[in-house]
Amino acid sequence: MHLDIFLQTALIGIVEGLTEFLPVSSTGHLILVIDLLGFRGPNGHVFEIAIQLGAILAICVIYRQRLWRVARDAPVDPGARRFIQAVLLGFLPAAVIGVFAGGFIKSVLFSPWVVAVSLIVGGIAILVIERLKPKPRFSELERFPALLALSIGLCQAVAMIPGVSRSGATIMGAMALGVERRAAAEFSFFLAIPTLLGATAYDLYKNRHDLSLDDAALIAVGFVFAFLSAWVVVRALLAYISRHGFDVFAWYRIVAGFVIIGVLSVTGTRG
Repeated sequence: MHLDIFLQTALIGIVEGLTEFLPVSSTGHLILVIDLLGFRGPNGHVFEIAIQLGAILAICVIYRQRLWRVARDAPVDPGARRFIQAVLLGFLPAAVIGVFAGGFIKSVLFSPWVVAVSLIVGGIAILVIERLKPKPRFSELERFPALLALSIGLCQAVAMIPGVSRSGATIMGAMALGVERRAAAEFSFFLAIPTLLGATAYDLYKNRHDLSLDDAALIAVGFVFAFLSAWVVVRALLAYISRHGFDVFAWYRIVAGFVIIGVLSVTGTRG
């Protein structure tokens, strides 16, 4: 296997880690970067999904003390049990929709045009929510009501459309439902753990007969670089949004979406 394929894999892993927890759509960026590089990985978008495990590991490392405390105290602490309940309920809609509609979404919606339009619409939505969001009523995940967690999970499920952004839909949906900004971002991080683990396990199982040792090597490289870049982003994001909000990401999405549409129009790309 040539060196350039590993360099491409490292770049794609960096893009995954940089964008997974920002409201800019990691899937959309991966589709565009892979298309531009002409990268050909494992079948069924397995590579793009599997390297997300690196981003998940970054969350587990950064929040290891909190996650351990929740697991340890769950038998005796109602707050720890509500934390687990909130994450599981938030994960449920994406799990159900992924099983029954995941194949359709990948075959029909994974295109640069869908990404471009979703980036623009999502950017406008962020600007609107930032200005019209209600006064926060929830600031601790351990106090999230079941209905709130499930409602945020429904928002996350919308992000199965490429370009919408899982973290963006989750964070903005939570803020629109009265969750404080930092708590919304952290809940998005924790929701990523079962959501991305489930998607990766499901896709690896479906495509297990098509995978080879070369595929494993590519996934490993992408995993490592996704972990490193996600670790940097997550540690910086909470500090940034506490002071500045999400407007910069909204404008980035809008500008990027129109640039992509312009490029696709000039090149005559249809899907």
